[in-house]
Amino acid sequence: MIRPTLARRAAGAALLIGAALFLPGPADAQPSGTTEPGAGGWRTWVLSSGAQFRLPPPPDAAATRAEMEQLRALAASRDAEARERIGWWDAAAPAYRWNRIAVEEALKAGLTANFGYRHLALLHVALADATVAAWDSKHAHNRPRPGAADPAFGTVVATPPSPSYPDEHAVAGATAAAVLGEIFPQRATAFAKMAEEAGRMRLLAGVAFPSDVEAGAELGRRVAAAVLERGRRDRSDQPWSGSVPVGPGLWNGTNPATPQAATWVPWMLASQDEFRPPPPAAHDSLERAAEMAALRAFQRTPLTNARALFWEAAVGGLRQYEYWNNHLGRLLLEHGQAANPPRAARAYALLNVALSDAGIACWDAKYAYWAIRPFQLDREFRTVFATPNHPSYPAAHACYSMTSALVQSHLFPRDAEALRALGRESGESRVWAGIHYPSDVAAGQEIARRVAARAIERARADGGEQAAP
Repeated sequence: MIRPTLARRAAGAALLIGAALFLPGPADAQPSGTTEPGAGGWRTWVLSSGAQFRLPPPPDAAATRAEMEQLRALAASRDAEARERIGWWDAAAPAYRWNRIAVEEALKAGLTANFGYRHLALLHVALADATVAAWDSKHAHNRPRPGAADPAFGTVVATPPSPSYPDEHAVAGATAAAVLGEIFPQRATAFAKMAEEAGRMRLLAGVAFPSDVEAGAELGRRVAAAVLERGRRDRSDQPWSGSVPVGPGLWNGTNPATPQAATWVPWMLASQDEFRPPPPAAHDSLERAAEMAALRAFQRTPLTNARALFWEAAVGGLRQYEYWNNHLGRLLLEHGQAANPPRAARAYALLNVALSDAGIACWDAKYAYWAIRPFQLDREFRTVFATPNHPSYPAAHACYSMTSALVQSHLFPRDAEALRALGRESGESRVWAGIHYPSDVAAGQEIARRVAARAIERARADGGEQAAP
């Protein structure tokens, strides 16, 4: 626990440190192992550039010496609980930790895939832009870390290989707390406390100066404000004002799932209907009759039922975002990028923006055509589990899962084959379960390919490809 005042000094801590050790150095003085030194120039999503909110220079040498004394006093107050919390926040890059926090909140709130991906896209766009902005200021000022300023000073965790000012955990914490606080207002105070702890643990760990954390929090709040302004204009707060159409061959039921998502503002698409597929086969056509016959003839096995149930129960509407974000977290860890703040933030933003846009494009088509489900077309037909309460065409699992598979395949090409297999199985499982026609899956996968291609096109041009390890 950090005391309210920082008056207590660590015994025997007084060392004479040359003023030059505290002064910023030239950009080319950074060590060769510096994490993503060019990330401050990566393309941003909402900010005009990483330099839009560039911070003023850090405190001078005299102020930095005083801050060093504060850190020595704090180091003497570390206890087992503090060390545990330091390790929890330091386990991976800030985007990874805040992703886990956000996903858990979304699950507690029972959010469907549409809202889950919308909120995660907003959060991770903010974190990606905030991280680029942090790296811009870091390398504009090149302030050495406390351990570099005083080699005798002990830290709890390894000193990050990047300039100290501003602190990236404080930047991300303030950003995430502001965004999540607006999405889940009843939890805003809790998020603010988490953000404060994230910055405080960097001081206790000895890897950031108090002014690094203070400046980082201010930068994070400014980025969050800009991203939230965009989020308030995406129409996700508008209720559905339409009605279920009535007619032969149309989906029929009440309370269709999130039809308003068809009108939300996408991030990368020119419009919601940019990738709208052609109309599905008519309910009384030979093509639809052949698909219905294929569904009836499909020989279900314990394995196909089990895989269908997996994709429904473990990766269904309420857990879509958990599964694919967990998958990305695992790949970041396996590829040595989980502790790389700019690269982790970039990956989470690309994935969740693509998935949010895929959902919008998918829902645009669903509620443009209102295609009838197999069990509605043939009342004698039995499915493996209850059919989700929205139109059949295109298949949402195919839209979401193939988008995720293709975006992650680009980010982690050595895993591409396994990822694409997951994307295919997710779509096929809906046919195995009898809740979709094969053409629903094909249309969903085509939407996914086009949305993923847009995300990959952006990734190739955002500056991060050239710096890829």
